[in-house]
Formats: sequence, C-alpha cells, structure tokens
Amino acid sequence: MIPSRKKQTVKRVFNQEIMHLEQLSLSNFRNFARLDLPVPKGSILIAGRNAQGKTSLLEAIYFLATLSSFHAENDRQLVNFLEARKPLAVARIQANYLRAGRKHQLEVRIIKEQSRNGVERARKEILLDGAKKKRAEVIGHFNAVLFLPQMLQIVDGSPSFRRRYLDLALAQSQAGYAETLSEYEGIVSQRNALLKQLSEGRGDREQLDFWDDRLSQRGAQVLHARFQAIQELDILAGKLHQSLTRGKEVLRLDYRPAYDPLPSPDKQMQLMADPRDRSGLSLEAIQSGLLSELISQREEQIARRITTIGPHRDELRFLGNGVDLGSFGSRGQIRTALLSLKLAELDWMQARSGHKAILLLDEVMAELDEKRRGDLLSHSASYEQMLITTADISDFSEDFLGDAQLWTIEDGRLKS
Repeated sequence: MIPSRKKQTVKRVFNQEIMHLEQLSLSNFRNFARLDLPVPKGSILIAGRNAQGKTSLLEAIYFLATLSSFHAENDRQLVNFLEARKPLAVARIQANYLRAGRKHQLEVRIIKEQSRNGVERARKEILLDGAKKKRAEVIGHFNAVLFLPQMLQIVDGSPSFRRRYLDLALAQSQAGYAETLSEYEGIVSQRNALLKQLSEGRGDREQLDFWDDRLSQRGAQVLHARFQAIQELDILAGKLHQSLTRGKEVLRLDYRPAYDPLPSPDKQMQLMADPRDRSGLSLEAIQSGLLSELISQREEQIARRITTIGPHRDELRFLGNGVDLGSFGSRGQIRTALLSLKLAELDWMQARSGHKAILLLDEVMAELDEKRRGDLLSHSASYEQMLITTADISDFSEDFLGDAQLWTIEDGRLKS
C-alpha cells in the first residue's frame, strides 16, 4: 500500500544527499561480455559510432534503478547473444554506489533458462548488499533518469508508453507504488476473467462486489499518486521548457483519466480550460467515486467482457502552446518536450527524496540547434553525475569537453 502524502506540493529538501555511482560491472549484458570500471563524479562523455554499446551502457545503469528496460521487449533480449545460445545463460549487472552517505552494492542477475516444456523464459535475481530481495523492496533504492531517442514515443506513441513512463518514475520516487500497481493489475485481470464468465452465463455475479471493492481501493491509490505527480511534474517541466525554448513555448501536461473524479465541464469551458488539477482530491473521494462508477457500468462491462475504467485506461497528453504535440508537434518540438520532462523528472525525484539521481542522456544533441545545445549543457553543469553519449564530439562546446571525462567505446570495449 502506498503511504499517504500529507502535503499536496513538492517541498524541496535542502542539504540533499548525493547519489554517486562509484563502480559498474557487467557480465554478458547486451554486447558486453565483461566490463568492470570505476565511474567518476561530474560529466562523462561516451563517444563512439552507432551500435558499439553506448546505449546499452546507459540501459544497464537505468535497469538498476527500475529493474525494467524501456528499450527491450523482454528481459531475454538483455542477455548477450553468444551467452544466450546456452541452455542456461546469465547476464549480470552490479553497481557499487553511495546513497545518503552509505555505501551499497546492488546486483541484478538475469537468468535465461528453459522450462520443463522447452519454452525459454527469463527471471531475475536481485541482491542488495548481498541479501536477496524482491523487486518491490529494491526499486527506488538506486535512482537514475534516462533519455533515449526511442522514448519520443512517450509523447507521440500509444497511451501505454505514457502510462509506463509515469509508473516507472513513480516507482522510483514513492515507496510502495510498484507493489500497489502490481496488485491493481492483478485485480483487473481477475475481474476481467469474471466479466467474461458472466457474459457467457457462467460465474457468480455477487463476486463482482468483492473485486469492485478491491479494484477501487488499489485503483484510487494509483490515481492519487499519479494526480499528485502530474501536477508536480507539470510545474517543473513547464519552467524548464520555457528556458530551453527561450520563452517561446509553454509546455503543459494534460492527464485524462478514464474515470475522472472531477465534475465534467461544459463543452465550451472544456475547449478553453487549462489541464485540470486533481492533486487536491482525497484518496477517500477518489475511491468512493471509482467504486460507484464501477457499479453503474457493470452491465456494459459484462457485455464488453472488460473493465473499461481505471488507471489502466488513462491517457496523458503533452500540450505546446495549447497544441497537442503528440498529434501536431514537429520532431524538434517533441524532442524538446521530452527533454524538458526528463530534466524535470530529475529535479522532481530530488525534491521528493532528497537524493540527487544520476542523469543518463543518449544522443541528446541530435536534432537540437546550437542555442538549445548550449542551454542544455549550461543547465546540466550543476548535476553531480551525468553520463551522456554521442557519435560526434563536435556537438559539444570546448568548455564542456574541457570539464568532462571522455570515454570511447568500440565493439563493447570501453576505454576511459
């Protein structure tokens, strides 16, 4: 269960502790057969041609933070292709890091094996300071924010990309969120199975009372957390976006829940209104309203065999000067909006937890003009630890190159 939050605004924590990745080790991860290197503070520029392992290095660090890959379809794809030929193959990511003044070691093993019926599967073993842990116990202990060009789908892709982005960010920054979301998804699956039975004239209709009550409880907790996060990120991302666009564009995050606990505005007001702020709604009000809506829509949902309302059906849109960027934004606008969101996510995590997360930027300079590149590098100068990849170091200023440590990578071999 997600602990309740008494404050409705992000309160910046002063005297924040540094999150510092000190050592990274990889075995059979992607195109890295083996890698073991110290990681210094400050800015690290990783240079190399495409398909040499730059993105995989950032992906490994981000995997430690979220225990999930935004880039791969499944964990099996993370195992080195030569190792994966074996009946039993293991990829390993290990990090030594400093958090709140204490040293920790986090290790994740991705084990690819065959089940008894011959089907390949992958499972994870997670060790924190040498002790085996569950995912929910570890996620958020190590914090990182990642920008990949593929993440532009957060803005212009399907709603599932946006929900997944928001859930991964919340899992890192709010204790209990990942476990609550997992419970909610399991409840939806069970309720959908019952709806299917009822549509076929089978099953016990009274069981819907049990599942509706559970769904409204966990669903309300997910919604309450998302409403708060969206309002906080909207403020932070808007400020950063205004800076990166030199005041020419206003970015807003517009969350559109399938079940909206706020009264529906009339059509004229809806066309003119700003994105709605739901962060002040109580958990109890959200739960009560969601339960009532589930009950009122039972007949329709039985006929459709699916739960049609709840956070698993919600949408998030990005507005630039009031225009939906996912539908009408240029590639440059979409890239700048996502970059603003990612930088806001870094500040947001820091404000919530007091820990400065590690920033991971993959080919971020591509498609940015010279002014925006300069603004980005100027803004990132204050970050404690940042890893940024490039295929062309000429995209970076002499001042940045003079301050940053340069690593080069080729065929999964890194030189620092």
